[in-house]
Amino acid sequence: MNKKTPHIEPSVKNFKNFLYLAWQHLNLPNPTPIQYDIADYLQNGSKRIVIEAFRGVGKSWITSAFVCHQLLLNPQRNILVVSASKNRADDFSTFTQRLISEMPLLHHLKPRDDQRHSKVSFDVAPARASHAPSVKSLGVTSQLTGSRADLIIADDVESANNSQTQLMRDRLGETVKEFDAIIKPEVGRIVFLGTPQTEMSLYNDLEERGFQTRVWTALYPTPTQQINLGSKLAPTITEALKKDKKLEGKPTDPQRFDEVDLMERQASYGRSGFALQFMLDTTLSDLEKYPLKLNDLIVVSGLSTWKEAPAKIQWASSTDQIKNIDSELPNVGLKGDYYVAPMYMSEEYAPFEGSVMAIDPAGRGADRTGFAVVKMLHGILYVTACGGLIGGYSDSTLEELSTIAKHQKVNYVVIESNFGDGMATALLKPIMARIHPCSIEEVRHSKQKELRIIDTLEPVMNQHRLVVSQELIKDDFKLDLDHQLFKQMTRITKDKGSIRHDDQLDALSIAVNYWVERMDRDQELSFNEHKNDLLQKDLDRFMENAVGRKPSNSRWFN
Repeated sequence: MNKKTPHIEPSVKNFKNFLYLAWQHLNLPNPTPIQYDIADYLQNGSKRIVIEAFRGVGKSWITSAFVCHQLLLNPQRNILVVSASKNRADDFSTFTQRLISEMPLLHHLKPRDDQRHSKVSFDVAPARASHAPSVKSLGVTSQLTGSRADLIIADDVESANNSQTQLMRDRLGETVKEFDAIIKPEVGRIVFLGTPQTEMSLYNDLEERGFQTRVWTALYPTPTQQINLGSKLAPTITEALKKDKKLEGKPTDPQRFDEVDLMERQASYGRSGFALQFMLDTTLSDLEKYPLKLNDLIVVSGLSTWKEAPAKIQWASSTDQIKNIDSELPNVGLKGDYYVAPMYMSEEYAPFEGSVMAIDPAGRGADRTGFAVVKMLHGILYVTACGGLIGGYSDSTLEELSTIAKHQKVNYVVIESNFGDGMATALLKPIMARIHPCSIEEVRHSKQKELRIIDTLEPVMNQHRLVVSQELIKDDFKLDLDHQLFKQMTRITKDKGSIRHDDQLDALSIAVNYWVERMDRDQELSFNEHKNDLLQKDLDRFMENAVGRKPSNSRWFN
């Protein structure tokens, strides 16, 4: 067999068969049906396609194998790989090089000594001399002008960092237009791979430029999501749903992500983040546009006076929990949103693990100084006080905050220093030291406020770990409409300036963020540890009364 022009088995010309061989070489499990479906679309799709698939499906690995397959079929092809960052593009190119170097089927493609063979660009051995290398990697902000290619792979060119604002998205949209000047006429092909990073994703605009989009979701979509995705939804998913409606909400690729795994990811990302990155749904309904729901809260009575909390408390959303709420409780949520009482509260109570007050200072005028006191027990957060004070940096305002901290037995204060460059902290410290000495820490934020608030509160609320009192809800309703905590909570979106005032909500997010890192412990595990502690104390008392001494071993229960 001629080493430069080896015989290629007809079966290997099918990319799905080549993908199987590549996965075998890499000691990976056999490709999943979803991966095979993506591979088939890569090979047989039109000249301009967009592949949107949920995170973790392996689309970049599949496409690296596809590049190798394209060079196996035609070593004269020039392929350009573009990613959001130069490093990511180089990683793609390096992985492709490794496959060529290590797979026996591709050994004849290894670059000769007189050819380019860096991770930035390399040739394959049978390639004729050309200005353009066989494979070249660039960051999307690199100098694209002057490149030429038969195939352009745009691998995750949209990232969280380059799509935060409309200006950034406009720049990215103009940059990728350069691909049309790079691609060779007639035979040229452009393939976008990615996961939307924003509701106004670049990938939505590409359809208007003649690209065909195909979407693979992590879960079989609901009827509403099917309408939102329309013809973009992969036919294999659509056909499976037609045959069995019970698949709705089940994993499309259970070999990689089972139902429990995806539920954990949804809890971590929040509903809107999961809808975007795992369901590829950029058409947010009101339900998803306003991600913070009253229904996700647990509402109890008399919380502000609690010195202890239930060792275990559980949320539910049945009619019983709705009926257990005071019928006169004002509901400022959107249509269909409502408060619920806990499904279960244990009879055992335990002291709070800590109490933190967060303060969002404001200057004089319409703004108010927002504050929130949040306590924690066994991974559950309890909002025991929240409000907005008029007066900015005035002594009366700072004294009132200090008095609230004393009444709530706060042992830690977090204050935002963005406004006034830390002046509020400097003024508060001597007053707090006189009324209620405790630790005070400043925090500074650079992220867009709306995104920061939602990214902090949504996962915690989705997991039903935020408890509020009926009394707090009633007091909040007496405030001006724009300054009500629960009105702010249910109306905030990811759009900049979506609500006029965010004083209380911002303070609540700062307090919750303080506890987030300390909430990694599992609630069930914490409750079991608490029960064991109680049992151990009872046993110690029994042994002391029965035999006149405590047991010598310090722990009887594990």
